[in-house]
Amino acid sequence: MLSQKSIQIIKSTVPLLEKYGVEITSLFYKNMFEAQPQFLNIFNHSNQRNQKQPVALANTILQSAIHIEKLNEINLMPIVHKHVALGITPEMYPIVGAHLLGAMKTVMQDEATPEIMAAWTEAYRAVAQAFMDAEEDLYFETEEQIGGWKDTREFVVDRIEEETPLIKSFYFKAYDGKEIATYIPGQYITVKITLPGDGVDVPTDKMRTYVRHYSLSDKPNDEYYRISIKKELGKNTPNGIVSNHFHNNIKVGDVVPMSVPAGDFVVNNDSETPILLICGGVGINPLFSMLKETLVQQPDRKINFIFSTHCESSQPFKEELKQLEDDYKETGNLKINLVYSENQGHINKEIIEKYSTQHVDQAEIAETDVYICGPVPFMMQVNKDLLQLGFHKENVHYELFGPLTPVLEENQMLRGVKNIIEN
Repeated sequence: MLSQKSIQIIKSTVPLLEKYGVEITSLFYKNMFEAQPQFLNIFNHSNQRNQKQPVALANTILQSAIHIEKLNEINLMPIVHKHVALGITPEMYPIVGAHLLGAMKTVMQDEATPEIMAAWTEAYRAVAQAFMDAEEDLYFETEEQIGGWKDTREFVVDRIEEETPLIKSFYFKAYDGKEIATYIPGQYITVKITLPGDGVDVPTDKMRTYVRHYSLSDKPNDEYYRISIKKELGKNTPNGIVSNHFHNNIKVGDVVPMSVPAGDFVVNNDSETPILLICGGVGINPLFSMLKETLVQQPDRKINFIFSTHCESSQPFKEELKQLEDDYKETGNLKINLVYSENQGHINKEIIEKYSTQHVDQAEIAETDVYICGPVPFMMQVNKDLLQLGFHKENVHYELFGPLTPVLEENQMLRGVKNIIEN
């Protein structure tokens, strides 16, 4: 716990963080990467280049200062899971702290008084210790589970299926033929791919390890992991390095190192309340896993699945969705609704209201479990519409890809504020 004096000092720095935040975080990353080039293998450098990461970190630090007295209410687990997937170790925390605090002092100069620096040092140490304790527990849990492991394990590509012109599903089996860890629908695996530098962040004559998280897109099983990757084609930006490598170069028989499944955006199969799954684009992946597993575990539970994409040709899992619809038609508990923006427009309040209440009465709306995944603007609009329709914010869960963490609600920020080593 922070001292009351430190809390007051940190809250007094809010105007300074509003003024200097992005400058501080940009210098922090620059200095740390120069001093610790091995960290380039952890962070997504395209997010550095387009300033997404420094902006996200600056916002996180600012929000943490504003709500510093509620530090114990922050849910650390989303980032704890990510840190375990990335292989973050306790030894990294002092390095990060030194560079962050050093950047604060350099940018704010005389405004960073000894009292301010002492308070922020105390705060950083408290947060870092909380993360290290939680990560130690999760490392132990993931390694000791049946089929579990620590760090990375080699998996071989067993088959590849084209879902759409831009989405391919990759099926992985353990290279050593041993058992694999199970997972909870909604979780992701983390792949580590070593490639020549892109000529922008890393010279082309040097190798660089790229780390990416991909949601598992099938229900849990004891044979394989499936991820469904969209080929990211940049618009006025470079193409996605890893996604294009998978689409253009990865073939059956190739070996890919990956971390154990992780993530706390997971379906609650202990609840019997109705479930509403709303996804857009490649955001279908974790929610499709949730859908398939819930149908197996809770066939009598009311499920409403709404998927938005541009057109029929951009819709993945066509045959699987059709099969699920046929298999559960007689129960009347499953409703699948496809929204093609090409002819129906983007998902809006009217569409959500029309489809989300097909087999759920008004009294059940408030207790419905809702899961959202898709582009950030999509999720922010859907979240707003859901609250206006009477869905309770405590029951709305969402997954964000990348470093941006829009604050949908202040209380959600407190449940999911990002740590400074976020990928």
